[in-house]
Amino acid sequence: MSTDYAPLAAEVLKLVGGPDNVRSLHHCQTRLRFDLKDPGKVDLSALRAADGVATVMEAGNNLQVVIGLHVQDVHDEVQALLKSAGVTLGDNADEGAEHHKRGPVATFIDFMAGLFVPVIPAFAGAGMVRAVLAILVAFGWVDRASQTYVVLNFFAGAVFYFLPILLAFSAAARLKCNPILAAVIGAIMVHPTWEALVEAGEPVNLFGAIPLYLTEYGSSVVPILLVVWVQSYVERFLNKIMPAAVKIIFVPLLTILVMGTLALALLGPVGDVIGTGIGMFFNFMATTASWAPPLFLGAFWAPMVVLGIHHAIGPLGIAQLASVGYDNLVGPGIMVANVSQGVAGLVVAWRTKDAKLKQLANASGITALMGVTEPVLYGVNVPKRYPLVAGCIGAATGGIYAGIMATRRFAAGVSGLPALPMYIGEDSFQQLYNILIALAISMTVTAVLTYFLSLRFERTTVSDIPTDAEVVAGTEPDATAVLVPAAGAAAAAVAATGVMAKVQTDVTSPATGRLVPLDQVPDAVFASGAMGPGLGVEPTSGTIVAPVSGNVVASMNTGHAFGIRTAEGVEVLVHVGVDTVQMKGAGFTGAVTKGTHVEAGQTLVTADLDAIAEAGHPATVILVVTNAKKLGKIETVTAHDDLVAGEPVLTVNH
Repeated sequence: MSTDYAPLAAEVLKLVGGPDNVRSLHHCQTRLRFDLKDPGKVDLSALRAADGVATVMEAGNNLQVVIGLHVQDVHDEVQALLKSAGVTLGDNADEGAEHHKRGPVATFIDFMAGLFVPVIPAFAGAGMVRAVLAILVAFGWVDRASQTYVVLNFFAGAVFYFLPILLAFSAAARLKCNPILAAVIGAIMVHPTWEALVEAGEPVNLFGAIPLYLTEYGSSVVPILLVVWVQSYVERFLNKIMPAAVKIIFVPLLTILVMGTLALALLGPVGDVIGTGIGMFFNFMATTASWAPPLFLGAFWAPMVVLGIHHAIGPLGIAQLASVGYDNLVGPGIMVANVSQGVAGLVVAWRTKDAKLKQLANASGITALMGVTEPVLYGVNVPKRYPLVAGCIGAATGGIYAGIMATRRFAAGVSGLPALPMYIGEDSFQQLYNILIALAISMTVTAVLTYFLSLRFERTTVSDIPTDAEVVAGTEPDATAVLVPAAGAAAAAVAATGVMAKVQTDVTSPATGRLVPLDQVPDAVFASGAMGPGLGVEPTSGTIVAPVSGNVVASMNTGHAFGIRTAEGVEVLVHVGVDTVQMKGAGFTGAVTKGTHVEAGQTLVTADLDAIAEAGHPATVILVVTNAKKLGKIETVTAHDDLVAGEPVLTVNH
């Protein structure tokens, strides 16, 4: 909290009628939202004129005071003033907002993606332990019969064996039931006593009447997910009917008894049948059609990222890891796809004459080699198109090799060059060799295709770029032209003209879709220009990207709005949808946090457009330059209405 905003906070609080007139307060990305007891006490004219307030909107007892990107600081100061005045507010969430359900497909994708994300570090760590163990065995430093091997092997295997407990905790957090109780049910399913009963093979009956099916659940996935899903309903029912005085005792008691019984008698066996079917599918793909998944993902992973539909694929690889101990369906295809897009971006950096594009393509290309492709996709490859196509073709060629060789990874994590050790396992380097050859094929094909396509699609080639000097001409070019190093051209221009060269910042589209003039966006505050100049995009894809490179100075925990400040001091706001703060984060996944440095084209958040529509909100993505008054001329540079995320739409001269 910054005391720089204390005077503004005090002024706003006074003009809304004082602390005693405030029933509740919360904020979105740009506005303080007051629920007032008596709207008649608000001095609207003075509030609108207050220094630091962009504008004010009122609707009954609700008052919106538009501040800008620093709203969090002002909000915190207002909260402090209310607290010092002895005012206790209700829930700061929007109490009047309705809960809007998402579509079943979007809900399932979001659930599966969110379910496995917390356990990925455990998978990655366990896989790397196995990689280290394989190296030790391969070089003869550890014998397979030694105690060291046995201990390190169960270090790596513990994550998989006790996976039901980890998934129970993660699933419960997503399904809004008690994670600890869910983990207890998971522990029941892998308890050594239950394992001993299964091993003995004798029929087991509870109370002599309820048969428990003898099934092992170590390393399983589906059974515990079914169990926790049912638990979420059972637990909510018990919390609803149980008196508050005894709830803390009887809800856990009944949850463990009911769910433990259901887990071993019904849900676990059903889940085991489903899981066995999934395992058979994995085995079939791994042995009979191993070439297909890496080929498909190599060719289409990048377009899937652009469309924001890739989140449903990752969990399949983790599920296969848990089922059979390796992944040859997802990991290799994504690896070659990511690296290929990075190579395509680097070739563009080599070929282009545009200094800014060269810098962006170099930085984002290297980032893609590390496994994060959004910057190079949205900033370079998608706008130019030909490197995207070249990368997809190159990845497909490497993917089919990886598939034919049934290339396997033994851990999960980011699919870039740092993930190569994840392909060391089974006490062998064979899978590492396979993925290295697949990458070499992908990189070579991608580089060659990108180069030859650039001969057609790039207006200038490397031969057009002065390598040693460039001409800064005077009034008589043949007599006064001076050769200066390219890096010193700007300084030479200043010396020759006496005028400081202006800095230009390009602002790119935050989404793919149709251009909407700012005065036509369905939000009165933004449409009025009070927040600054800009535009809107009616999105056709839910992937929202950074329009500039810089630091995220504001990020709503609901994931619907972001403020970014560039190194040159340009501040931009990306606001996804209108009044989407009321969705309380539903429909928004993977949002970057405040303090993160982002590159232009990097994904800020993935928005579920269907969920936004079902919630009754316009999905228009609004882009504005919020500190335009401190800058120079701001111009719209796009000449068409159909925008692609990452293409330039504004220039800021300052």
